[in-house]
Amino acid sequence: MKRKLLAVALAASMVVSLTACGGDGGSTGGGSGSSNIAITIFNSKMEIQDQFEEMAEEYSKAKGVDVEVYYSNDTVAAHLATRYSANDPYTLAMVDAKDIYSLAADHASDMSDQDWVKNTQYAISVDGKVVGFPVCVEARGVIYNAEAIEGITGETFNPDDYKTLDAFNGLLDKLVAGGMEAPTGVMKEDWSLAGHFLSQTYEEQPDVDAFVSALYEGTADLPNNSKWNSMMDTFDTLKEHNYAAGSPVAAEREISEQKLAEGEIAFMFGGNWDWSMINSYDYSENMGMMPVPQNTSDGTNEKLVGGGSKYFFIDSSSNTSDEQRQAAKDFLNWLVFEADGNAFLTEKCALVPAYSNINADALDPLSKSVKKYADEGKLIGNYDFLPDDHYSICGAAFQKYLAGQTDRAGLAAEIESYWSSTTPVEH
Repeated sequence: MKRKLLAVALAASMVVSLTACGGDGGSTGGGSGSSNIAITIFNSKMEIQDQFEEMAEEYSKAKGVDVEVYYSNDTVAAHLATRYSANDPYTLAMVDAKDIYSLAADHASDMSDQDWVKNTQYAISVDGKVVGFPVCVEARGVIYNAEAIEGITGETFNPDDYKTLDAFNGLLDKLVAGGMEAPTGVMKEDWSLAGHFLSQTYEEQPDVDAFVSALYEGTADLPNNSKWNSMMDTFDTLKEHNYAAGSPVAAEREISEQKLAEGEIAFMFGGNWDWSMINSYDYSENMGMMPVPQNTSDGTNEKLVGGGSKYFFIDSSSNTSDEQRQAAKDFLNWLVFEADGNAFLTEKCALVPAYSNINADALDPLSKSVKKYADEGKLIGNYDFLPDDHYSICGAAFQKYLAGQTDRAGLAAEIESYWSSTTPVEH
């Protein structure tokens, strides 16, 4: 409780700093403490909340704007709807891409004239106006601990050698024979199972929109879909070798991250955001990310899935003053154009920058992998239009599968039932 109270105090002090920041090459007027501009920031990335709270204190001291940083366990859409209904919107809200598309017309300010727009290829525009500020680039795949692998095989680990599931299975068998009893970890969280792994079965389709439309119409025939079966074959392999196979839905994420970091296991499906937890432990330096191994020839087993991830928008309502909007723009410019802001993104939060001017040499091993695949054009784009309850409902179904309470056909039936009874997300 004491820490939370401190966080609020730090956040409050941060708002003061924003006013004096002088984004867009200018200043909102008034020095530190003289204008009392206060802004609120909604952070939807749980794993960097601590970093945001610490940054609030430092930013406040440097700039002189009061900033409150908030986080909620509710879905983004539901949480923001509550704030809107109370006429108490956040000045800056960090949301997913689909939220930008659904909220922009009524709630987002035009940022087309901002300098950072020229420095990124990931900004979101709606109705010809730039309304979404990309916070970072993220990608997902299989995280590996090369040091742990090489310690058993005695050979240099090259992820390119294990693009197929057959080759990957061969390596897992070698690790087991060498003494690593359970080489994999599987996160049981619904957002990981349904928001990330399951969604990749959609994103790898030749025509994602057509496939999702078929799901809505009840004509997709998931049990006989090649991508579904390819991804599920890999999941079954990860599940079979899971260190927590005896009680997989009781596995704590922190334990899985620690086992991967310290080399007790060698592989885990996840994303570069996992580094914010891995770096809390005695981690191996030689780690990285690789595409999900699959027996396919279409090239998807040579790419990660990702792109721009999390976007800030600035409230456009009369509940936010022009001075507050300017302070919010100043904060975004600080992230992109000032060394401290760059360091906050890449070093403190371990995020892959979405801006060409930001030096990424200090990135962590997972983020370096993401940047490498991104630079090579080897990212399968995120599908940004999943319904808000997709990961909770389909995630619960997936957890049943993980626990052995249903088979693949049963899981497919539950997913098909979900899609045919939900409402399409307009885009």
